Amino acid sequence: MRILYAEWLKTKRTAIRLLAFCMPVVYAALIIGYFALRGIDKNTQTLVFQGFFEVWTVCVIPLSIGILSGLIVHQEELAGNFNGLLSSNVSRYGLYGAKFILLVLTLTANTLIATVALGVGLDVFLGVSIGWPIYIAASILAIIGAVPLLALHLWASFRWGMGASIGIGIGGLLMAALLGATSLGDKIWQFIPWTWPVRLGILPGAYLQFTEDMQYPPEVISSGFVLKQLAMGFTVSTLCLVAALIGGIVWFNRWEGRKSYD
Repeated sequence: MRILYAEWLKTKRTAIRLLAFCMPVVYAALIIGYFALRGIDKNTQTLVFQGFFEVWTVCVIPLSIGILSGLIVHQEELAGNFNGLLSSNVSRYGLYGAKFILLVLTLTANTLIATVALGVGLDVFLGVSIGWPIYIAASILAIIGAVPLLALHLWASFRWGMGASIGIGIGGLLMAALLGATSLGDKIWQFIPWTWPVRLGILPGAYLQFTEDMQYPPEVISSGFVLKQLAMGFTVSTLCLVAALIGGIVWFNRWEGRKSYD
């Protein structure tokens, strides 16, 4: 806990806290503003869900992961070109693990703040009540799908720097948009990490179609499609996370720093 607290203190007066706590509220406000101008109808909750989570998982998550991972590593590079980090008495495993956990907590807070701000804002300003269990479940699944990306980006940030991390995030955004949010990736999405937050995050939205007047649930639910996609997403996310985290830790334990002109 002391290592994690020390890592959090390092983010003081940096853009990391701004991205973690202010950006989600601004994003939720933009979604609320859009639907305030569009108008409210019986399909509003479904449209809000689709718009909020598709844009969040396709655009916000890849870019924010690239930026946050890069910033956390870049501040160590600025502080003596990693000399303070690498000469620390704390084990390399602890240092790497603390940065990874900080990224996970930041992304979790980021996503949940945006979701809560959206739900509260819709209720207060537009009089629209959302299905909280469905929205929270979607947030958690999006986070689960994004955690392996944090491990990959942290490794890339140490190896190649902040620019590489942001560049990979931009490439991930394009893959998420083309293969995660469209039918183009239906057969290959499980092999592309940047599609996992999209595919997992939108799954709970199927339950918004299940209304009280229905005798049977929609086919997407009754056929077992949602559960199959969920199981597949969990499996590939877990395997990638384990591989990326172990690989990154082993590599970092032998790493001797990066030259200043790299």
